[in-house]
Amino acid sequence: MKKYRGNVYLVGPMGAGKTTIGRQLSELLKMEFVDSDHEIEARTGANIPWIFDVEGEEGFRAREEAVIDDLTQRQGIVLATGGGVVMREANRRHLHERGVVVYLLTPVSIQLERTARDRNRPLLRTPDPRQRLTELMALRDPLYREAAHVVMPTTGGSAREVALKIVHALADREALE
Repeated sequence: MKKYRGNVYLVGPMGAGKTTIGRQLSELLKMEFVDSDHEIEARTGANIPWIFDVEGEEGFRAREEAVIDDLTQRQGIVLATGGGVVMREANRRHLHERGVVVYLLTPVSIQLERTARDRNRPLLRTPDPRQRLTELMALRDPLYREAAHVVMPTTGGSAREVALKIVHALADREALE
């Protein structure tokens, strides 16, 4: 496949597979892969749970906004974002205007399976993770859709198969534009 000309940004809830699918997609498109959460950790020298503990969610979101602004000005990347990236209007705008945003639509039941043993998710430090994921989905789904150019369900197939479907969706978009 020839190299894709623009940036591709993956948004969606925790457990949607943004990082896993993003790595597959970057390989297929011959583009650099970047994970915004990993970038935040590298720039701050601290992990995300620590940032949440010390600065709260608001402090983390401020750091995230600065990183998203910076990363979306680069060229030729596949970017996996954090699940809450859409909570800030500036992030939604930068992502939407500076690349193609793919919303990885994932049901709460699958999110729960994929995040069950992950202790690196501050928002799931709760007695009822299913309820928390359901609340987050109700709040964020309209924002993911607002930012997205493509909505891609993640329930059908492996990460590689979903990445291939995204490649086809990007090709279809390019043919129409």
